[in-house]
Order: sequence, then C-alpha cells, then structure tokens
Amino acid sequence: MDHTQGQPADLTPQVIAQRLGLKFKDYRLLMRALTHRSYINEHPEAIEDNERLEFLGDAVLDFLVGAWLYNHFPELQEGGLTRLRAALVGNAQLAEFARQIGIGPLMLMGHGEAEGGGRERGPLLGSTFEALIGALYLDQGLPAVRAYVEPLLESAQHILLGGGRERDPKSQLQEWSQSHGYGPPAYQVEATSGPDHGRVFEMAVYINGEEYGRGAGASKNIAAKAAALAALQKLGLA
Repeated sequence: MDHTQGQPADLTPQVIAQRLGLKFKDYRLLMRALTHRSYINEHPEAIEDNERLEFLGDAVLDFLVGAWLYNHFPELQEGGLTRLRAALVGNAQLAEFARQIGIGPLMLMGHGEAEGGGRERGPLLGSTFEALIGALYLDQGLPAVRAYVEPLLESAQHILLGGGRERDPKSQLQEWSQSHGYGPPAYQVEATSGPDHGRVFEMAVYINGEEYGRGAGASKNIAAKAAALAALQKLGLA
C-alpha cells in the first residue's frame, strides 16, 4: 500500500469495503467517509471530506449505543448507562474500534499528514470511524449500522465489565502482578501473519516467567491488550 501518496494503492472501493467487512450500494459514500480534509487540499478534484459524515455518525452512534446499553443492562440506572455510553463513544474507544477493523491504512489523506503518522493518530481514527458509520447509515439505514456496530460493542469488555470506568487491561494486570510481589508483566510477539498492509500480531504476556494469556490484533498494542484481558480472565478478574 502506497502511504507516500496519501491514498490506498491499487484498491478499488469494493476491495476497501471488503477489508472493512462491509458492502455499499453507493461506494462514493464509503470513499468520502475515508477522506481527510488534508487530502482535499492536495487533490482539487476530490469533492468533499468526511467531516459532515463524522457529524452524522456521531449522532447515530449516540443513539445506537444508548439503545444497545438500555437493552443489555436492565439493572443499570441512568447514571450508569450514561457512563457506559460516554466511555464507548469516546474518541479513545472509537479509535480502538477503527484499529480493530483496519481503517488506518485505508484512509485518504494528504502527503504531509500521512508522513506525520496520521494513520495511527487516535483522534483521526476515531473521527474516521464516526464518518464510516455516518456513510453506512445513509447507504443502508440503522439496521445495517446496528449489525456492524454491536459486535464491536461486545468486544469492549474492559469497559462493560468496569461499569463505564475505562481501565486499560494492561494496567489492571500490572497492578495485580505487582500486588503479588512479581515484577511488571512482560509482553512478547509470538507470531505475525498477513500482508504488510494488514499485519496481525499475536502476543503473549508473561508474569514471573509463566505465560498467562495470549491475544491478537492489528497492532502490537491491541494484541498486548487482548493478551492482558485473556490473563485477567484466567485470573478471574474480568
């Protein structure tokens, strides 16, 4: 993938949609959702960036996440539901969702933004995820967005189990390890797979020389968090 030109190389909109696990009726909406304003500055032929779609996607996510929480946590009062929703639709978590589905390498952005690490920057990833949701809503309506988003919500176990207190599983595991007299957990890449533009890392976490959990993800950080969460589950802490 050619990152130096600020756009995915040799990828049709259909292939990009497939990479994201989606199908679109109007692929122009998909490409607009992936278009950062820096790309418009360098490509006058491009019509519109993704900021309007980001606005729409933000509203759609607020509603769908609120409805999902209402139905899945009947024991929670308004305050608890509000905390959970705020954590799930916060930019940090939306950026994690974007990383899970592999948005970064598919974003259209200007040369300078791409060279400056824009594809890994949390705020850009989170806002592009919102734009993608806005585009999907316009293309196919709420049912399609719900089907796409709900599995991602269910994957955010560290937020859901924490009652809206977004705690990093790596931090939780380190607290446990040190409270039991061990040193900090050690994370090690055990395997990598996939092409350069879709690399998947498998990581294991070791405490006192013993493997406690494994996880996989599109970045080492995501894989490490997944490994830490697996370790917490093994310990009965998640």
